[in-house]
Amino acid sequence: MNINATLFLQAVVFAILVWFTTRFIWPPLTKALDERARKIADGLAAADKAKSELAVTNKRVEEQLAQTREESTKRIADAEKRAQAIVEDAKKRAEDEGAKIIAAAKAEADQQVIRARESLREQVATLAVKGAEQILQREVNAGVHAELLNRLQTEL
Repeated sequence: MNINATLFLQAVVFAILVWFTTRFIWPPLTKALDERARKIADGLAAADKAKSELAVTNKRVEEQLAQTREESTKRIADAEKRAQAIVEDAKKRAEDEGAKIIAAAKAEADQQVIRARESLREQVATLAVKGAEQILQREVNAGVHAELLNRLQTEL
């Protein structure tokens, strides 16, 4: 074999290989590479989008947490005010009830004083009648002199 023919034959085989590669092998490879590049670009875009959405979501969560803290602080303050109002109301009711009990006790004491005075009047009337009996040395009839005894009782 001649070196020129071998070189020529190798060049023809190489040209066929290049043509075959560019015709049948290269398009699927470039298509796969392009598809892979597109998927990577889509994934990076999705990652950027997710990152921005995460930042927006984190900001929204922080706002909601701040709002929740504010609402809970407000509710706690309202609950404390309400508890204070309930305590004050209970104190007022207790004071009113105490005043009623004191008033009832005073009324009861006044009635007992009146009953004691009536009892004393009756006792004084009885003593006056006994004293008059001893002075007159005779017995005074209580039934006959009932009007006189009642008048004496009211004067005392």
